[in-house]
Amino acid sequence: MPTYLPFDPNPRRPSKLPPPKSIDSQFHVLGPLDKYPVRPGAAYQMPTATWEAALRVHKALGIERGIIVQTTTYGADHSVVLDALAAMGPNYRACANALVFAEADDAYLAKLHDAGVRGARFSFRQELGAVLSDKDFARAIAKIRELGWYAKIQPEKDGIVSSAAKYENLDVPVLIDHMARPDPVRGKDDPNLQKMLALLSKGNFWVMLSLGEKTSKNGPPWDDVIPIARAYIEAAPDRCVWASDWPHPVSVVQPPNDADLLELLYRYAPDEAELRKILVTNPAKLFGFED
Repeated sequence: MPTYLPFDPNPRRPSKLPPPKSIDSQFHVLGPLDKYPVRPGAAYQMPTATWEAALRVHKALGIERGIIVQTTTYGADHSVVLDALAAMGPNYRACANALVFAEADDAYLAKLHDAGVRGARFSFRQELGAVLSDKDFARAIAKIRELGWYAKIQPEKDGIVSSAAKYENLDVPVLIDHMARPDPVRGKDDPNLQKMLALLSKGNFWVMLSLGEKTSKNGPPWDDVIPIARAYIEAAPDRCVWASDWPHPVSVVQPPNDADLLELLYRYAPDEAELRKILVTNPAKLFGFED
């Protein structure tokens, strides 16, 4: 199993604080390993990143609320998320890993819902070993509809074009991670960007403005991803959200300081009204927080 690099342990204060009640729409909690063992067959194992460390990052950034997203590292066992939700309090909610629909019963789904889970993340990346069969996917969507959750899509390495047919006609809220992983070099003609814009036109699709630092082909300060983010904000200003993706899983180069990523968002959305939508109003609506 490859060795991946840990997050920056010294988050700095950003150049300006985000609006009150800002929401980090995706971060992960991992470890400690002796308490939360990696599931058999997991594609990767990350350095420990506890809920206490996540709170320190959010406090430094001025982020008050957040969504814990279960990683494929733990699969259907959501113990690490349940414990984190109990400790972090009502300003935090969570997104399950979709493997739970294939491996757990309705009572466990109800337990997750009661704890603050409001969505499930689906992967079509075969290398992660967490892809549902078509039958299990259909059952999962039915349960999401019943629970009032949203579906979250993890793009493949080459984007969403190859998998979009599986979910583009869903009638539940759908959040696409990581800006759909377009290629900045291809600009506005990138097929993933075009597909994401087409999905946004449907009204029930959302996009997460995250992973700009890894999407960029030019490196810091990641100027080449700004046009991508602007295209989404201009297309659907009420359905864009932002996420740190802390602690930056499967990083083969040192992850940036998380303040750098928040400041990149400020460049995506220099208008204060747009910024408040992305950090507060939009995610509050999607995740069921009060604005």
